[in-house]
Amino acid sequence: MASEDGRPDQGAPPLYLAVDPGSRKWGMALVDATGQCVERHLTTSEEGPPTAARLAGTRSVALILVGSGTTSRDAVRALAQAVPETPLEVVPERNTTLEGRALYFRYHPPRGLARLIPRGLLSPPEPVDAYAAEALALRWLKGQKG
Repeated sequence: MASEDGRPDQGAPPLYLAVDPGSRKWGMALVDATGQCVERHLTTSEEGPPTAARLAGTRSVALILVGSGTTSRDAVRALAQAVPETPLEVVPERNTTLEGRALYFRYHPPRGLARLIPRGLLSPPEPVDAYAAEALALRWLKGQKG
């Protein structure tokens, strides 16, 4: 949480900002140490670094986790400039889109007749990039626990 002057609350538990960078859009998720997603954001790739800087400036972000996909090198460079005071770590991104789809349907289970269709055949009605970012954070947290 932010204090009254807008700076991060030093007593708040740390959050991890996971970024799934793409060539046109970035998914972002703020996840706490227990794996609970606090916020999700979907933004254009141009607005990604300023959005990350805003989130890191108003929250207690301990680490930025960046997916290792094709655009990760440029994303890491842009994030290092936008948020120089927050450390970054690159996280393997393989299959996070599929994991993001699964997270989407966990939070938004199908209703009506769609319940009868296997989830692997359903397409979410919105991009899942922010959910893929959440999957990155969950993967990283799991790796930290052993």
